[in-house]
Amino acid sequence: MHTTRYGLRVDVPLPYDQAMAKTRAALEKEGFGVLTEIDVKATLKKKLDVDFRDYIILGACNPPLAHQALTEEREIGLLLPCNVIVYAGERADRSVVAALDPVEQLKLTGNTHLEPLAGDVRAQMERVLANVAG
Repeated sequence: MHTTRYGLRVDVPLPYDQAMAKTRAALEKEGFGVLTEIDVKATLKKKLDVDFRDYIILGACNPPLAHQALTEEREIGLLLPCNVIVYAGERADRSVVAALDPVEQLKLTGNTHLEPLAGDVRAQMERVLANVAG
């Protein structure tokens, strides 16, 4: 697993469609549902008439954790849901799956009471990515 300043990422030896299916299953296993889906490739083609690799943004939500966060800080909805991306790699048999790091994301609030929750969500996202990579 690779980390960036604001995300967690795995490169997987799977074609895009298989990586998508495995990501959805791994999210579900951790209690996340997909609330939103943005097909970046289709959107760029429609709006700009440009070709782009397969790339999707999934808005994932774990209702009990979202409820906890919203109870602690009502405006936290501005930072929800958790974004997870899946995109085609440089080769047809490779894909990338990444998630926004909830610890870094929730630091924006300045609310230290959210730190344990952010850590829990990060651990779940790490398990999602490990499951997809494994």
